[in-house]
Amino acid sequence: PQVQAQLVLKGVPERFHADVRITDAAALECAKEASGEIRLDIEAAFSQGLPSTPMAHSKVRVVSGNFVTARPLGVIDGVDYELTGVVRKVDADAIRFTLANGAIVLLSPLGFSPTGEAFILTMEDVATSVATAVKAEKLILLTETEGIRDADGQLRSELSVEDAEAMMGTDAVKGDPAFNLKFAVRACKGGVARAHIVPYTLDGSVLAELFTHDGVGTMVAPENLEKMRDATPDDVGGIIKLIEPLEADGTLVKRPRELIEREIDRFIVMDHDGFIFGCAALYPFAREHMGELACLTVHPDYQGYGDGERLLKLIEQRAKAIGIGRLFVLTTRTAHFFIKRGFRPATVDDLPQARQHMYNWQ
Repeated sequence: PQVQAQLVLKGVPERFHADVRITDAAALECAKEASGEIRLDIEAAFSQGLPSTPMAHSKVRVVSGNFVTARPLGVIDGVDYELTGVVRKVDADAIRFTLANGAIVLLSPLGFSPTGEAFILTMEDVATSVATAVKAEKLILLTETEGIRDADGQLRSELSVEDAEAMMGTDAVKGDPAFNLKFAVRACKGGVARAHIVPYTLDGSVLAELFTHDGVGTMVAPENLEKMRDATPDDVGGIIKLIEPLEADGTLVKRPRELIEREIDRFIVMDHDGFIFGCAALYPFAREHMGELACLTVHPDYQGYGDGERLLKLIEQRAKAIGIGRLFVLTTRTAHFFIKRGFRPATVDDLPQARQHMYNWQ
């Protein structure tokens, strides 16, 4: 918008071909002025240190520079894009050195050639190229796009690269969303672990996207991040954190850490990007061909999405696979959940002998 304002102010006509700006010398000067003004405004914002500001007592250093080498886009379909360019190379070592010294690197959508020419670049090209060069964990595209919607108009909070490419291939995504999604996919293919497309029109959108389960935009990742899997010793802490509140209010029986560590091979977990938000355990009693479903738990913030049922079905599948014909569950609070799903009330006498001996009559 600032470049467009400068063009209007100076009476320079805008020229586009295939949604890409054609940049002549006058348009480049407008881009330089707009970029320089924005850069100074951002540096001023980071320099605040008054007690009455959000940056109270902070010392944030911002470094800009010629970290990006560019080349001209050239002539495409007979159209010369003149001083419109694309990223040719990123000085990743210099960026890492700057970051290691505690500074923020601020890059403008301008790149420079070895001959000293300047080219105007798209911010998405710069961001994606830098993110892949420094092997960033996340690329966040803060855009006018609210996220990626499928053919039915539903906002997709998460897409695998494969799903994203399929949507682009069928023209299910068009316009600005498709443009942003293309760069998100490129970043993930280049080694960035996560790429987020987040709307700047929603206040606090970056925080909401990064620190809530479903977020507010669309996250693209090399593969689907939400999965059910066998628990490992590394998951013990996450399981304990998940079940502690339910142990405290008596919904679940208390399980000491040593017990969970010893029986971790009995557990399956629901994992979203390293966060454990659901678990269940299966204890087989081979002689009676019975199994106990235990510790079925879903984090309160994520209930209501069918995850408890998914855990139950996976336990049922695993029980069948090892020859278990009947499952039982011991519960004081959640009997209706299981009755609705085909369980029926039973007595202690119906339990396997070994389980009867361990029954807690309290």
